[in-house]
Amino acid sequence: MPIQQTSVRSVNLSDPAECARIDAFVHHAEGATPFHLPRWLKAVEIGCGQRAHMLVAEQEGGISGILPLTEMHSPLFGRALTSSGFAVAGGILSETSGATEELADAGWALAQRLSCPEIELRGGELPRGWQIREGVYANFSKKLEPDPESQLKSIKRRHRAEIRKGLANDLTFEVGRSEHDRERHYRLYATSVRNLGTPVFPRALFDAVLDGFGEDADIAVVSHGGKAVSSVLTLYFNGHAMVYWGGGTFAARALRSNEFLYYSVMNHARDRGCHTFDFGRSKVGTGPYSWKKNWGFEPEPLVYAGKTANGAEPRDINPNSPKYRLQVALWSKLPLPIANRLGPWIAKGLG
Repeated sequence: MPIQQTSVRSVNLSDPAECARIDAFVHHAEGATPFHLPRWLKAVEIGCGQRAHMLVAEQEGGISGILPLTEMHSPLFGRALTSSGFAVAGGILSETSGATEELADAGWALAQRLSCPEIELRGGELPRGWQIREGVYANFSKKLEPDPESQLKSIKRRHRAEIRKGLANDLTFEVGRSEHDRERHYRLYATSVRNLGTPVFPRALFDAVLDGFGEDADIAVVSHGGKAVSSVLTLYFNGHAMVYWGGGTFAARALRSNEFLYYSVMNHARDRGCHTFDFGRSKVGTGPYSWKKNWGFEPEPLVYAGKTANGAEPRDINPNSPKYRLQVALWSKLPLPIANRLGPWIAKGLG
């Protein structure tokens, strides 16, 4: 049999027909995530001004692999191609090793043409000879239980007690996508990341993701006494519910509103027909890493790959890096209006 030739080309993401073909491939591909979808790349481009690219490998007219890429540029953090920008996953999605290597080569060639000294693949199929980056992050994903009581019992006993305290605290749970929901979520998220010492992403990014994903994304808000105290934006993809951008006030801890929030989102996801709940990634050894384990989730090590030009250093955009310790401490003390004004300008280059 003759060997099927693989060709790689760049796709015009403004073409609805091309996006529909890629969507169909992604939804049926093993290892796919919402961050492989054209709508994610386009939302990042709209919300942060970082240009979207999509490379497609084809054999005999059919798609055999894709590589979604965001062209990151920042006066503070330099340039890079990232798969996918502002995501915890992405990378090459392919059916054959040949498609993987062809896409990797094409991605690196694109990085050179765009004067990007680095390309990073956040998961997916790993090409030969690239730098492997592992041992830093782990993901937390688990099948949902068949009913709320079973879900509660699946959580470690000590943490289950914290959830029961939240259930007794007269908290309310709402889900929506309206302007009111978006405003409350962004306010809570911005407050939370300022308290952690990191710049907040632009509000336009959240709006673009919600608009692009439609019914496949929503906002959950927990309130106490009519005041919103915790919130999270969730993505839904192939039966998975992925909580992504969440935050809360200082009052959230005493109210156990975060425990109440995520337990409620699990039940909401089940009601939507989801079978798996994804807590997202955390850095190994951190507080969030331990907190997610307390829910009964086991860490799944994440393996990334990258390539840098000769003499170049990989971008360091991790807020936990020792080099940013002073900046994080200072940022957490900024008045919120100032942090919210300056933050998006910085954060849109951190994807």
